[in-house]
Amino acid sequence: MTITDIATLIGEISLIIGTITPVMIRIIKITDGQKCQLRSDMLRIYYHNCEQKTIRQYEFENFIFLYEAYKALKGNSFIDKIYEEVKDWEVVT
Repeated sequence: MTITDIATLIGEISLIIGTITPVMIRIIKITDGQKCQLRSDMLRIYYHNCEQKTIRQYEFENFIFLYEAYKALKGNSFIDKIYEEVKDWEVVT
């Protein structure tokens, strides 16, 4: 492999990195936005039901799906406390 080959390879790698970097930044921003939306939806359910400490079956199931998606996206532990509290509520049909 010659110096010219190495320089060409470095140029091609730089081009690939230059193309991938903006895509990765957009993916990170979309992921952060999705986490924010999931957290917002869970908090809406929480505050709607926190006084009675009861939750409808479909809201509870939805809350669990939201929580699992949030954690899969590496959401922080703030929502874990909310999740543990909601799990102790009475589920009504």
